[in-house]
Amino acid sequence: MAFDIASLRSWIGKSMEASDIVTPRLVQSFTATFAPHLAPCPEGEAPLALHWCLAPPISPMSAIGSDGHAAKGEFLPPVPLPRRMWAGGTIETLAPLREGDWVTRRSRIADVSFKEGRTGPLCFVAVDHEIVTERGVALRERHNIVYREAAKPGDPAAPAPAPIEPEAADLVWEVESSPVFLFRYSAITFNSHRIHYDHPYVTSEEGYAGLVVHGPIQATLMLNIIATLSGGKPIKFAYRGVSPLIAGEPFKVKARRLPDGAIKAWTEGADGRLRMEGVSRAG
Repeated sequence: MAFDIASLRSWIGKSMEASDIVTPRLVQSFTATFAPHLAPCPEGEAPLALHWCLAPPISPMSAIGSDGHAAKGEFLPPVPLPRRMWAGGTIETLAPLREGDWVTRRSRIADVSFKEGRTGPLCFVAVDHEIVTERGVALRERHNIVYREAAKPGDPAAPAPAPIEPEAADLVWEVESSPVFLFRYSAITFNSHRIHYDHPYVTSEEGYAGLVVHGPIQATLMLNIIATLSGGKPIKFAYRGVSPLIAGEPFKVKARRLPDGAIKAWTEGADGRLRMEGVSRAG
């Protein structure tokens, strides 16, 4: 497939703003979806990672692609690869969100790059976000998105993630990855990506073994397990997806303190293999 990478990179610098309110209903829905796997927070404050539920792109049915996502070419560049995944990013928490906050998300395309991967061409789009309240900037984030080719008939199943050496953890959460859990998160984030709810689509069109657990679900759990260990201190967290996490069996979220004061967090599938990992350092 030919890429006009210069044209795609012309989208660097494109920006947009969107606003939303931290409503009691949203806080209640988020808490009901993730509890008991949330860090404690003072009354009136929003749980950590609620920002991913605020001001989601809302496109009419006529403006979504075949994968259920908003069509590319509006804010995101029109990458000519159909499969879109959450690759990771960085997050810096500066101040908590609170119930009743009017929140503005300022977004900017920071980079577009291309490389030839083991399974074919890959295009990476980096988006910088600032989450701002009337009190100032509450959170800064870089979100890395990866695009890849569609699965082809007869393609072999994706290889299992590499085994990892057992690693001691200071805290372990076991989380059920049921379709209902995925549906609830899709609902509160207005995420209609079909890999999270449409089993025939995700297995036949995208080539996965089953429904895919959202990247931000895993990142939300990692942020909250880190905050539980750190006592809620500000977080600077860099993380990356290693392999898709398929729903249907419980998975584990683990964290441990490192000698230098950082906290490592990761998710493991039911097979004990790594799915997402990251390290948080003091903010």
